[in-house]
Amino acid sequence: MSTTSARKRDHTHWLYIAVIIAVLAGILVGRLAPEFGQSLAPLGTLFVNLIKMMIAPVIFCTIVLGIGSVRAAATVGKVGGLAIVYFLAMSTAALGIGLVVGNLIEPGSGLGEAKPGAGAKYAEQAHGAGGTWDFIQNIVPTTLVSSLTAGSVLQALFVALLVGFAVQAMGAAGEPILRAVSLGQQLVFRILSMILWLAPIGAFGAIANVVGRTGWSAVVELATLMIAFYLTCLVFVFGVLGAVLRIVSGVSILKLCRYLAREYLLIVATSSSESALPRLIAKMEHAGVEKTTVGVVVPTGYSFNLDGTAIYLTMASIFIADALGQPLSIGEQIGLLLFMIVASKGAAGVTGAGLATLAGGLQSHRPELLDGVGLIVGIDRFMSEARALTNFSGNAVATLLIGTWTKTVDADRTRRVLDRELPFDEETMVDDEHGAPEPKPTTDPAPVAVQ
Repeated sequence: MSTTSARKRDHTHWLYIAVIIAVLAGILVGRLAPEFGQSLAPLGTLFVNLIKMMIAPVIFCTIVLGIGSVRAAATVGKVGGLAIVYFLAMSTAALGIGLVVGNLIEPGSGLGEAKPGAGAKYAEQAHGAGGTWDFIQNIVPTTLVSSLTAGSVLQALFVALLVGFAVQAMGAAGEPILRAVSLGQQLVFRILSMILWLAPIGAFGAIANVVGRTGWSAVVELATLMIAFYLTCLVFVFGVLGAVLRIVSGVSILKLCRYLAREYLLIVATSSSESALPRLIAKMEHAGVEKTTVGVVVPTGYSFNLDGTAIYLTMASIFIADALGQPLSIGEQIGLLLFMIVASKGAAGVTGAGLATLAGGLQSHRPELLDGVGLIVGIDRFMSEARALTNFSGNAVATLLIGTWTKTVDADRTRRVLDRELPFDEETMVDDEHGAPEPKPTTDPAPVAVQ
């Protein structure tokens, strides 16, 4: 297992290094040979087209499995219900914060009106000449399968919701379908991971093109977006989540982050919070949260509580719109926010899923902005760490909060663990001598079904 992890980490670092080199090379080419840099725009466009190709399958699989996880979580009653409500509320708050910060700093506005390229042509195809009723009518696909091939994100989302709720209604009989969709999702994300290895080429072409047109202002605006995103994530984790955790559970966010330090390092190495999921489960149980609560909150949170991804989606959308000189109106921003709330569920923290969801949101609301995704490719890799760390922190905090609300956490043990009085066994990740407490009888016991 350790060998496999090391291999993945090495591969990830190679891609990371390649993207850095590509960005630097793109900046250099754009400055020294502006005309040649602009001629490299098709490289960025080709990469965006590859991402666009994956939008409908990603949306379909993640939504169906996301709704399936709601059904699974609901079987544990109080814990599952509280978890879903909290996840929706916190993800919405994160999207809102990203929207506010994006409007305050107006990222990308310094780039002027960049040429949208092929996106305008795509917009004409997608929008047509119809009005509101045509828009609503086009949400319903011709056939169930055509929703995945027509290139319409809203059609894919509509069918995914129908399939998800239908499978949910089937109960146990729907489990084979969920397993099949899960295998399909693995295939989709494997293809997506293969496409991401072409990110250096796409980043090189996109950065060279934009720097060739706008000069150093492009570098400044991209750096501004990246720094603003990191700062927003820090404020969200230590400000919003930290305050809620202190008020509800009386726990310090700083001590919790110190306790999870090794997991943070693992996430930085792999650019995905998925890599630390088994350790988070083990550590939350060691910290005194009952196994049933951890078993529901952590896996469900990995699909439904993507706070970092939510902040990224809104800030990146605003950046692209401003960079192309076609800023989003408040109404469009709210519509995009509502889409992201649904579409981001079930992305499971997989590297690249955020980029696909971003492209899907723009394609469904403002197709002419889709080519702007190429601007983000160069820095998406740098932002993925902040996304993953924020997602991970949000799920760790959620586990303690839900445990407190459902009285399934030993607060005294949590304090002793975070104060380093009960160290975690890093080698076995099993805590036999000081195991998490057995469920205690409460004044209102509720039967809990363990899957």
